[in-house]
Amino acid sequence: MSWGTELWDQFDNLEKHTQWGIDILEKYIKFVKERTEIELSYAKQLRNLSKKYQPKKNSKEEEEYRYTACKAFLSTLNEMNDYAGQHEVISENMTSQITVELARYVQELKQERKSHFHDGRKAQQHIETCWKQLESSKRRFERDCKEADRAQQYFEKMDADINVTKADVEKARQQAQMRHQMAEDSKADYSSILQKFNHEQHEYYHTHIPNIFQKIQEMEERRIVRIGESVKTYAELDRQVIPIIGKCLDGIVKAAESIDPKNDSQLAIEAYKSGFEPPGDIEFEDYTQPMKRTVSDNSLSNSRGEGKSELKFGGKSKGKLWPFIKKNKLMSLLTSPHQPPPPPPASASPSAVPNGPQSPKQQKEPLSHRFNEFMTSKPKIHCFRSLKRGGATPEDFSNLPPEQRRKKLQQKVDELNKEIQKEMDQRDAITKMKDVYLKNPQMGDPASLDHKLAEVSQNIEKLRLEAQKFEAWLAEVEGRLPARSEQARRQSGMYDVQNPPAVNNCAQDRESPDGSYTEEQSQESEVKVLATDFDDEFDDEESLPAIGTCKALYTFEGQNEGTISVVEGETLYVIEEDKGDGWTRIRRSEDEEGYVPTSYVEVYLDKNAKGAKTYI
Repeated sequence: MSWGTELWDQFDNLEKHTQWGIDILEKYIKFVKERTEIELSYAKQLRNLSKKYQPKKNSKEEEEYRYTACKAFLSTLNEMNDYAGQHEVISENMTSQITVELARYVQELKQERKSHFHDGRKAQQHIETCWKQLESSKRRFERDCKEADRAQQYFEKMDADINVTKADVEKARQQAQMRHQMAEDSKADYSSILQKFNHEQHEYYHTHIPNIFQKIQEMEERRIVRIGESVKTYAELDRQVIPIIGKCLDGIVKAAESIDPKNDSQLAIEAYKSGFEPPGDIEFEDYTQPMKRTVSDNSLSNSRGEGKSELKFGGKSKGKLWPFIKKNKLMSLLTSPHQPPPPPPASASPSAVPNGPQSPKQQKEPLSHRFNEFMTSKPKIHCFRSLKRGGATPEDFSNLPPEQRRKKLQQKVDELNKEIQKEMDQRDAITKMKDVYLKNPQMGDPASLDHKLAEVSQNIEKLRLEAQKFEAWLAEVEGRLPARSEQARRQSGMYDVQNPPAVNNCAQDRESPDGSYTEEQSQESEVKVLATDFDDEFDDEESLPAIGTCKALYTFEGQNEGTISVVEGETLYVIEEDKGDGWTRIRRSEDEEGYVPTSYVEVYLDKNAKGAKTYI
C-alpha cells in the first residue's frame, strides 16, 4: 500500500491532505497551550485562595491557630499551596515537552512538505514540457507530409501537361523531392521525440512520482506518530504529579484526623479562665420599709467636698452584676444626682405641686445608689473596657483576670529570657572576636569592638532588670510574694487618680477577704468619663419612653452632673418619676434629658403609660 502507486494521479488532493494534517497538528498545539494557561490560572487562584485565608502575623487570628481544628485548617491551606504547585509543574512540563517541541517540529514539517511538493511540481513541469515537444513534432510531421503530398500532386500535374516546359517540370519534381525529404526528417524527429516522451512518462509515473509520494506518505505517517506520542506525553505529564497530589490530599486527611476536641476544649479553658470564684447568693433587701437616703461619709457629695473617700460595696456577687445592666437603667444610676434637691424658692407659686419635695433626712439609700457608687469605681470600668475593646493594656497586665494575667506575665518573662540569651550569645561572639584580634592584630583593631561590647552589656542589664520586674509581678500573682499594701500601690502610681491613663487595674487586685471591693473615689470628672464610656458600650439600647408631662413651676439652673436647666412655665416630658430621693427625670429632646427637683415641677402622669403611678 503506497501512495505512489495507489494515488499516482492525486497530486492536488495529497497536497490538500498534508496541509490539513499540519493544521490538525497546529490545532493540537494551540489546545495544549490553552491547557497550560488554564493550569497556571488555576494554580494562581489556588495560591491566592490559600494566601487569603492564612492568618495574619502578630494578630489575634494567629493566636487562634493554637487549636487543633485551626491547625488542621492551616495544614489544608499549606497542602493546597503545594497542590497548586503541582499544577504549575504540569503547565511547565507541557509547555517545554509538548508545545515547544511540536512548534519546532511543525516548522520542520512545513519545510519538508514544501521540498517534496516542489520536486513533484518540477517533475510535472518536465513531463508537460516533453509532452509539448511531442505535440510540436507531431504537428510538424503532419504538416510536412501534407506539403509533400501536395508537391507530388503538383509535379504529376505538371509532368502530364504537354504545354509546360521541361524546366518547369524539373522544378516541380525537385520541389516534390524536397518536400518528401522534409516529411521524412519530420517523421524521424517525431519518432525520436515520441520515444523520449514515452521514456520520460514512464519514469514520471513509475519512478519520480512514486518516490515523491512515498516520501510525502512517510512524512505524513511521522506526523501522525508524533501526534500520538504527544497525546501520550500529555497524559503522562498529568499522571506524574498524581502521586504528589495524592500526598497533598493524604496530608489534608492526616490533618483532619489530628483534630482533638478535648485538647481544643482544654486550650479554651487556659485562654479564658479568669481565676475568679463563682458569685455567692444575693442578699434579700427589704423594700417594705420607706426608702430613706442619708447623706453618709461615702456618698458622692461627701467625696466632692472632702476629696477622696473609700467606697465599699457589701457583697462580692453584687459587684459582678453591673456588666449586664441595660443602658437606660445604667445611665439612670450613673447620672442621677447624688445630693438632695434644693428647696423651692421662698415665693411659692399658687399652683402647689402634688408631690412636693421630700425631706433629705427622711430618704433612705436605695439599691440603685449603691450600684451607682460601685459603678464610679474607675479601675473596674477600665478593666471592663480593655476586655471588651482591647484598649490600652497596663504593663503588668493587671487589667486581666488572675489566671490570664499569670499566663501573660509568664509569656513576657519567657520572651525576655530569650532576648537575654540572644544578647549573651552576641556578647560571647564579640568577646571571641576581640580575643582573635588581640592574638592577630593584623586582622583588626580590638578597641573597635569595645563600644559594641559595652552596648550589648548595657542591653543585657536592661533586659535583666525588665525580667526581674515581670518575675516579681508573676511571683505576686502566683502567691510567692506577699501582696502589696494599698499604700504601696498608691506610691507606685497605679491608683493615682490625677493620672487617669495609668489607672487600668482590675478589681481583683483589690478584692478584700470578705468578698467586697475597696476602691478609691476619684473627682467629679470621673462620673462624666464613666457615663461616656458606658454610653459607648450600650449605645444600641432604646431611650426610655415618656410616662407623662410636667410644667416647670420655677426656674432651675442645672449646674451639677446629671441635672438639666429649666425655665419657669416650660413644659417637658417625664421619663422617670421621683424614686423617693426628691428628683424627677425629664426630657426636652432626644439628646437633652436630666434630673430636676421634684418640687420645682408640676407632674401630669399618663395613667396608661407603663410604670406610671396615680397621685391622689
